[in-house]
Amino acid sequence: MSPINLSKLTPSGLIKGDDEQDTHLLKTMLGEAQKFLMSFPWCGEVLDSYLGIGVGGVVAVFYFQIKPNSDDADEWLWAVVGDIPPAYIAVDRAPNAACALDAYIGAMEEWVNAVNNGISVDDLIPVNVSPTRENADRLKSRLAFIDTKILSNYSDDLRGS
Repeated sequence: MSPINLSKLTPSGLIKGDDEQDTHLLKTMLGEAQKFLMSFPWCGEVLDSYLGIGVGGVVAVFYFQIKPNSDDADEWLWAVVGDIPPAYIAVDRAPNAACALDAYIGAMEEWVNAVNNGISVDDLIPVNVSPTRENADRLKSRLAFIDTKILSNYSDDLRGS
């Protein structure tokens, strides 16, 4: 049984964007998220998936049920993909897709700040690019866009309404 209310999520088989191209991009992003999760040894297989938030080619937040390969891996988790580094977010940190995206932005902002201040990123969220100022600035710009143009539309979910 999912610890998250599934009523605000779209089952992956029913993903439909604003138009044909957006639908294609969101389905492609679903594949990227599944591939990302399957790259971890603790993920045996993806059992179920849902779209929580999606803007084709920019960002998508998916909710997955996996068959864990280890006892310490969660059965349910969020995955964030797009024109940004992929990451997974634990359900206990995010009761809905908006909170998952907010947690993602916060974790990536920590990485950006560490890079820009010359602090080690070893204990921060893994990011699939080199910790250079140029990469940090690019990521910071994308995060700001996602925060102001996309996440801002989910203020009720962020407040827990």
